[in-house]
Amino acid sequence: MTIAPPVETTPWWREAIIYQVYPRSYLDTDGDGVGDLPGITDRLDYIAGLGVDIVWLSPFFKSPMKDFGYDIADYCDVDPLFGTLADFDRLIEKAHRLGLKIMIDQVMSHTADAHPWFVESRASRDNPKADWYVWADPRADGNPPNNWLSVFGGSAWQWDTRRRQYYLHNFLTSQPDLNFHNPDVQQAQLDALRFWLERGVDGVRMDACNFHFHDRQLRSNPPATRADNMMATDVNPYGMQSHRYDKTQPENLAFLQKIRKLLDEYGAISIGEVGADDSLAVMADYTSGGDKLHMAYSFNLLTPDFSAAHIRSQVEEFEARVRGGWVSWSVGNHDSVRVMTRWGGEDAPPALAKLVLAMQLSLKGTPCLYQGDELALPEADVPYELLQDPYGIAFWPEFKGRDGCRTPMPWVSNAPHAGFTSGTPWLPVVAPHVKAAVSTQEGIQDSPLNFARRFIAWRRSQPQVVRGDIAFFDAPEPVLALRRELEGEPPMLAAFNLSNAPVTFEWPAAAGARDIDGHGLPGTRTGAQVSLPPYGAWYGSR
Repeated sequence: MTIAPPVETTPWWREAIIYQVYPRSYLDTDGDGVGDLPGITDRLDYIAGLGVDIVWLSPFFKSPMKDFGYDIADYCDVDPLFGTLADFDRLIEKAHRLGLKIMIDQVMSHTADAHPWFVESRASRDNPKADWYVWADPRADGNPPNNWLSVFGGSAWQWDTRRRQYYLHNFLTSQPDLNFHNPDVQQAQLDALRFWLERGVDGVRMDACNFHFHDRQLRSNPPATRADNMMATDVNPYGMQSHRYDKTQPENLAFLQKIRKLLDEYGAISIGEVGADDSLAVMADYTSGGDKLHMAYSFNLLTPDFSAAHIRSQVEEFEARVRGGWVSWSVGNHDSVRVMTRWGGEDAPPALAKLVLAMQLSLKGTPCLYQGDELALPEADVPYELLQDPYGIAFWPEFKGRDGCRTPMPWVSNAPHAGFTSGTPWLPVVAPHVKAAVSTQEGIQDSPLNFARRFIAWRRSQPQVVRGDIAFFDAPEPVLALRRELEGEPPMLAAFNLSNAPVTFEWPAAAGARDIDGHGLPGTRTGAQVSLPPYGAWYGSR
């Protein structure tokens, strides 16, 4: 008698952990001061040793680097700064041999102004690619066609003297937006994606995935009615508009379905970056039905608010509004102040990094970790004269840009530039990072790095945390108390102290629970009383 194999009920990517690599800052192997693909390949053993499953690579494509790779001049080639296609193939081969999957950034909404498509499009109004970008005539008084603003400041429209028209750029003026209402543009991007799928990539992270389409009538945006824009700072007028017409258009849903159909051919996955006025509503649209994005990348924990109430509300709102969808929770990335500084301030203790990692990995969803957070790196203080980020330069001094979270990974404490490069690094390696280098933390049993390795391994042994449902309990601030529950397993309880002071509170649900060990966080329970040291946590089961 033939016994049928068990039916897989949980997609593998829902149980995975993502680790983001910013290639410019991971490891430089050729001495030019910029990280490269061979450097990432060299460190894949380190990444695999963390216990993660997916490596997300920020852009490494051919680019003028005005936005450090998010301005692409050739979607199907590696920029010489990072190496070659052969280097990428070697990276893929080693990653797969180590059991790691590779996810690449797809920046479809816009290109570099150096891209051949744009060079041709701007040459005239009647060439074959004239309609591949968003062009518009000026108003009678010469002003742009509407009030749309760029995320990076100023008008989203740039005058072009060749066509004597404005072109749309939602980011830098050197990043013109493609016209996705043109089916040829959609097909060109699908063809570029297929190129990488054929090379063996396992997934794509969709950058700015709700920016693909614009309102055909070019209607002006109304003023903002709520401060829920995660993509702008309080010094940036971009947040003063309700972005009703410049992005998140309904036509995008059909295009995401085309992407999903292509990905399904290769068994690859997608995660979409969603930055919108009502991001949860967009996440619901983009991940529901099983025919668009596999999961949404949330900005909602990339904020300064480190309260239990905020974290609980974001997760509960997602669960209530995005039924059937899936989220990737992140507390750090290449665009945000490092979590140690954002949530812990100056001189945040290593215990905070351990607590944040445990809390993040205990939420329902696919966690996404950012390189260096496993080392508890604080935000680097980069002086103005060394800034590289055009966003920070434009809004200095109230907003210092993204360079502080993009500085190089520190590998060896007693080597020049912490072992990142033999040359001059593109951004400085700051003293606090040198002290936290991998080589130092390797030899310290309770270092943030070794804690991360142990906790990730422990999480794998807890099916309730990996696959279970989530619910929260009322608890005094700053305690986040929750339950993870999975059919056939005892419910798990967890409480996290989000402060640097000890907390003891009454939790009736914890009475009679069994303590769960192995996670490495100091917390205790006596009866219904749970005691948590500064940045401590307790786990138990009923």
